[in-house]
Amino acid sequence: MRATVSEMRQTERRTFCRLCNAACGALVTVEDGQVTGVRGDRDHPISRGYLCPKGRALGRYHHHPDRLDHPLVRQGETLERRSWAETLDHLATSIEAAVETAGPSGLAMYKGTAHYLESAAVGYGPAILEHIGSRGWYTTLTVDCPAVTLVAELVAGHPWLLPVPDVDARLTVLVGTNPMASHGHTFNIPRPKEWLRRWARQGELWVIDPRRTECADVAQAHLAPRPGTDHLLLAYLVRELLRDGADRGYLERHADDVPSLTAAVEPFTLDRAVRGTGIPAAEIAALLGKIRETGRVAMVTGTGLNFQESANVSVWLAWMVSVVTGSLDRPGGMWFNPGYLSQTHRREWETRDGTPAPGPASRPELPGRFGELPCAAIADEIEAGNVRALVVLGGNPLIAWPQPERVKRALAKLDVLAVVDVVHNDVVELATHVLPAAGQLERADVPTGAEVYALRSFSQYTERVVEPSGERRPAWWILAQLARRLGADLPGAVDPDSATDEDVLEAAYGRDRARWSVIRETTEAVVTAERPYAWVCGRIPDQRLRVAPALLTEQLAATADPDPESLVLVPRRLLRKINSTMADGVGPVSPARPAAMLHPDDAADRGIVDGAAIAISSAHGQVTTVARTDDRAGRGTVTLPHGFVAASPTSLISGDEVDPATGMPRATGVPVTVARLD
Repeated sequence: MRATVSEMRQTERRTFCRLCNAACGALVTVEDGQVTGVRGDRDHPISRGYLCPKGRALGRYHHHPDRLDHPLVRQGETLERRSWAETLDHLATSIEAAVETAGPSGLAMYKGTAHYLESAAVGYGPAILEHIGSRGWYTTLTVDCPAVTLVAELVAGHPWLLPVPDVDARLTVLVGTNPMASHGHTFNIPRPKEWLRRWARQGELWVIDPRRTECADVAQAHLAPRPGTDHLLLAYLVRELLRDGADRGYLERHADDVPSLTAAVEPFTLDRAVRGTGIPAAEIAALLGKIRETGRVAMVTGTGLNFQESANVSVWLAWMVSVVTGSLDRPGGMWFNPGYLSQTHRREWETRDGTPAPGPASRPELPGRFGELPCAAIADEIEAGNVRALVVLGGNPLIAWPQPERVKRALAKLDVLAVVDVVHNDVVELATHVLPAAGQLERADVPTGAEVYALRSFSQYTERVVEPSGERRPAWWILAQLARRLGADLPGAVDPDSATDEDVLEAAYGRDRARWSVIRETTEAVVTAERPYAWVCGRIPDQRLRVAPALLTEQLAATADPDPESLVLVPRRLLRKINSTMADGVGPVSPARPAAMLHPDDAADRGIVDGAAIAISSAHGQVTTVARTDDRAGRGTVTLPHGFVAASPTSLISGDEVDPATGMPRATGVPVTVARLD
């Protein structure tokens, strides 16, 4: 008989980290209910002992001095402790009143990064909204990567068919992504340095990024384009590969409308690429020659592309490099991981054509896509009175959304602001209802994004490592209890009064009984050697990819070449934090106000020295911070980490200047000025 956690005085428990989708294995030491140590699990077949500083800080984060322990309800200017029953009753009644006043759209929900990784709660928020009749589902997808899902839908017919680099790639090109800090974006890469060195050793690794990132240090070549100009380089590569280097047999079998693709990229000459990107012609020619020589290429993109004004066409053109060379869904190129439990390649799905749903009432020019609305519109919806109640699930709108001061004013106008989170933050200060969630060490889980965006197909089951302290409850339980009070039916039909984490997970992920039983019988990660290729091309209608969607060819034709003289903003990630998590130094040491990185020549031109106080200004706002001069920064750029309340890049971008096809605000390439503060 297995002992409960409370019966163990000191033990080491196997689990995995859920701060990001890499899902690295971890061993957690627990002594008298206290987490006293966290280290990487050397027996984990994927991460093999690797655990980044964030993961190793899980114990400190779990015992955060500002952990939320009890449900709270606002009374005037103060938040008062209430029982769960009182808090949920009051919240449900308040939501119903907001919906009665504003209609079904009066209720909205925002899903932050942390909630993405709460596997048991998948589908609960949308089910509540569907019951109410609201389309107000907002997530971080429209904050940092709607281009990847849009391109997948337009080209392959489904937004979640996102390719990952093949482990056996002989030419790997990282475009606007730094997995040494982020562990990938829409692909997951534990042990990033080891993987990058492997790709470099078995072939070549190239990095395309305005900044000399940590990835560039292990690559054979680094190309530094001006921010926001990657489409000029990628369009030129596609143009020339179509002339010499295309896999004609692959295109004949799997590509529709190659002539339109050819016509779309024809204006993008080498001279235009050189002038726009600032990359020397010889370096561009060398990359083109290497692709032709190798024949297959893994072209990997990240937020550096997704944040650009040209995000949609840049991601599309990266796909097209793979398609034209016959590298998509093929060995040595990019493949589609079907997932260990989801087994997507054995499922049916409805092919989509990229037609958007209607947008929010206050911003009808914006699209609804993938079952959600753009976060850039929430402030407008609140100001217009369309949204009166907002439930925030594991995120911080004051960090993630554009124009945080405007967002703060809007949130203060809400009738209901319910926050489901684990640690007190500045959104809690505005909340009407605070719902303390169990942290990742206090709940059972399976990997979510690791299912289909990992380099290898694996899964893992973890029980809770410690019992929840205080009155913390898993997010699925909180939403299930709220749904019951609102009369909504949830996926899996579990009873929140009697169900356990294990019951909920089995209802959500136990479709494949054989594979589910395998991971439930062990705490170790389970890996399959299966790496199916060509299954996506085999499943789409007529086995043909739509290589020239009109939306994308029109956007490409409308792109303007940049002003090479302007100084522009480049947000960046840090290894020791993720988005709004661990921003206060309780996890890995992290500054409250991050420094801005400038090239020494750009700093000298403005009379700025290392460590000087500076103001960074755009047409939309201003932040103050300190300067760090570093020749790893690209000329003409100011790089600023995102995920901090102070000196946030979101203060410099606009919720009004967004991509019309996705509602994504432009965050990279925003013109700024930098001045020293005397």
